[in-house]
Amino acid sequence: QVQLVESGGGLVQAGGSLRLSCVASGRTFSNCAMAWFRQTPRKEREFVARITWGGFSTDYADSVKGRFTISRDNAKNTVYLQMNGLKPEDTAVYYCAADPVFPAATSRSYLGAYTSWGQGTQVTVSS
Repeated sequence: QVQLVESGGGLVQAGGSLRLSCVASGRTFSNCAMAWFRQTPRKEREFVARITWGGFSTDYADSVKGRFTISRDNAKNTVYLQMNGLKPEDTAVYYCAADPVFPAATSRSYLGAYTSWGQGTQVTVSS
């Protein structure tokens, strides 16, 4: 299985930006679609963004479209989430996840699609 480690979370004011990174170990990263999810104590883990194995297609939750951008650098075994125009409702623990089963599928927003998960990184947006 792919092992994932997130970083880049922190505390920012509303309207600010953060870039999250997720570094994968192993040699199968380029064969996986990658995604970001987030979770708060009030809500179940929800889908945020996905990028296919080749990086040609992306998918976003409606709540983050136009503000967040997912990208990947296969040479560095890393997937990124650039978050701009942050809002207090973006506050959550953010997790990256890997999907080796259907890596070319553009949209797989459910938890069961992913076989590997990172430990999460906290993002807090103040008002």
